[in-house]
Amino acid sequence: MPHRALPRRALARAATALAALLATAVGVVLVPTAAQAATVHYVALGDSYSSGVGAGPYDLSTCLRSQKSYAPLWAAANAVTSFAFPACGGAVTSDVISKQVRSLSATTTLVTITIGGNDAGFADVITSCRFGSTATCTAAVDKAKSFAASTLPGRLDATYAAIRDRAPNARLVVLGYPRLFETGSCGVLAMSSYKRTILNEAADVLATVTAARAGAVGATFADTRPFFTGHGVCAAAPWIRDVSGVIEAYHPNADGYRSGYLPALTAALR
Repeated sequence: MPHRALPRRALARAATALAALLATAVGVVLVPTAAQAATVHYVALGDSYSSGVGAGPYDLSTCLRSQKSYAPLWAAANAVTSFAFPACGGAVTSDVISKQVRSLSATTTLVTITIGGNDAGFADVITSCRFGSTATCTAAVDKAKSFAASTLPGRLDATYAAIRDRAPNARLVVLGYPRLFETGSCGVLAMSSYKRTILNEAADVLATVTAARAGAVGATFADTRPFFTGHGVCAAAPWIRDVSGVIEAYHPNADGYRSGYLPALTAALR
């Protein structure tokens, strides 16, 4: 028995239904997820370890900002919608609160920061250990560790609160500082293994304090120490500068920002 032809109206309805079904299926594939479609408004705050001291070359400001620092590298790799870079070499917590948070707003979606090292007297401690006696170095390190445990937590709390106030919708990632030294043989002109060891221990105290205060406000702490393992001063391939540059001494070089700090931030944002 021959098939009866469908009326043209029925064929049209069937074709329309098929087209709608195909459009829906294609839409499932092509419409981006919320994460893919999200815009990123990124602001990088902090001190010299965020501004990129040690990487060079620097902008014309007095802050020694380098495009080879982890923040502009991450911004470029992730095609962010907007990027502000007020981080400044030498900054302390009060500088972030009084100056840098001005770059934040309710539209900011991501904030990164390194801060606290200068509050704890980073430069003075390094100078005391590099050029002073073992006793002088030990005293400077002990003073910095005491400050980090007793006074720094309140300063970090105030800084993170100021960031939250200005950027209530942003994710805050607090990056720590690396251990600066390998403690093996390093030549006759280097700091002793003991000095390098206690300086690394001070970095551990600072990391512990910073991680705790970041966690208290719901921020993500990015621990950079594992990423720099085997690449401190005295390593065969150091990512930290020694005293080859007065201003840049004991800061990451370009490799340190690209292969140490950038992967630490990327991992924290997963």
